[in-house]
Amino acid sequence: MAKKFIVETSARHAHITDETLKILFGEGAKLTNKKDLSQPGQFACEEKIEVVGPKGSIKMSILGPTRPADQAEVSFTDARALGITPPVRESGDVAGTPGVKLVGPCGEVEIKEGVMVAKRHIHMTPEDAAELGVVDKQIVKVKLDTARPLIFDDVVVRVSPKFALAMHIDTDECNAACAFGQVYGEIID
Repeated sequence: MAKKFIVETSARHAHITDETLKILFGEGAKLTNKKDLSQPGQFACEEKIEVVGPKGSIKMSILGPTRPADQAEVSFTDARALGITPPVRESGDVAGTPGVKLVGPCGEVEIKEGVMVAKRHIHMTPEDAAELGVVDKQIVKVKLDTARPLIFDDVVVRVSPKFALAMHIDTDECNAACAFGQVYGEIID
């Protein structure tokens, strides 16, 4: 029997730099851990921002800790509400992506690039990868075990000793697969 792993829905969120944190929330501001996430050291923050595009705006959570570059991960539904057309990318690959305005209680920052729809992916340790017979950056197919079973193609494997085994999909993908509550997937190809 194939090893199954948790499939989590990664809702819209932003990653911000120390400098952007200071501008949006004031000098000396720190991100406040609201809830630990499945990936070690990652957390959802109490702080929220408004992301403003050419057509509209949406409220967004920040994920901590701070990062080297500002980035907003949205679904295609969110992108339409903002009035932008972001590419599907791996987190951190911001070159050539559209920009938006980030608005906080103390200021705003116009980012020239950084908005993307996150490519569906599986985080795993090297030990998980060996057990599953995959390598870093490999593209696989994953079958979700839901009331509306679905096979996701073009899923990137991300391997690091800093990760915990979990697949991430966005809210549009979650809705399509009826992936509500505790959902598991397995690599089928």
